[in-house]
Amino acid sequence: MKKLTNYLLLSAFSVALMSCSKSDDNPVANDITLHFNNTFKNTTIILGDATSSKATVNTSAEGQVHHFSELKYVISNIRLIKADGSEFPYNVNDLDKGATVVDQSKSQTLDFLLTNIPVGDYKQLKFGLGVKEELNNLDQVKFPAFYAAAGANDTEMMWEWGSGYRFTKLEGFYDSDNKELSIHTGSTVAGSADVPTQGVDAYRDITLDLSTHAMVGSHAPKITINADFDKLLSGKTNTITLSTGDGMNDNATPNIHTADQMVKFVDNLGGNGSSDLTGMFAIGSVEN
Repeated sequence: MKKLTNYLLLSAFSVALMSCSKSDDNPVANDITLHFNNTFKNTTIILGDATSSKATVNTSAEGQVHHFSELKYVISNIRLIKADGSEFPYNVNDLDKGATVVDQSKSQTLDFLLTNIPVGDYKQLKFGLGVKEELNNLDQVKFPAFYAAAGANDTEMMWEWGSGYRFTKLEGFYDSDNKELSIHTGSTVAGSADVPTQGVDAYRDITLDLSTHAMVGSHAPKITINADFDKLLSGKTNTITLSTGDGMNDNATPNIHTADQMVKFVDNLGGNGSSDLTGMFAIGSVEN
């Protein structure tokens, strides 16, 4: 009887091991890491103040030299497209889980971990630069984590005068005399205080074909996304020359005419929504 009991226990243990092994060999989900590499052309950006000798300096198509002291942008509304064309939305209506502020000064923000991605063969990545209209309000109760991250003193990705988020925030200097460069983008509100309507829609949807399919399964892929800020002034849609002042065409720092000029930067960084759906973004690599 004792031998029979031992045999039954051994059999049950073997079945359990086989079940665990089978489960481990055939996962139903895994993670994907999105790594953001912010560059001027092919050079990763180093930030610096006006007199920095280490800051990465870029020259635009119009011959303007410029460099950044601050570089931040919001990524949200992430969707992964499988080889069969089906779409997996990643917490697209939850800014706490599905959105992030990429900050060049904080290396930990350059990697965004997507968890529990269903096993599959993914060929395309879509995401938003900024926050889509229906979520673009400062909701501390519904999205406390994103609200805190965007509103931190050293982040400041909220408009002081409005109810929505900044989508990109670039500070720096241009020309040989290091004039101030301060470019902030985000959607604006029109209409009255009682009946607000959408003004400038600065949200842009990005679509990137993966250079190699991301194979989610026993491995957790890493997708490197290059964001080339040379496109800020030398974009596919607009070639921009910076100028400081408060005239209709001045654009280097905020003024009352900024909304009209801002759209040019938005279309360069995020695409114009029609002929350009990539803007400054491109896939650098896919590591399975």
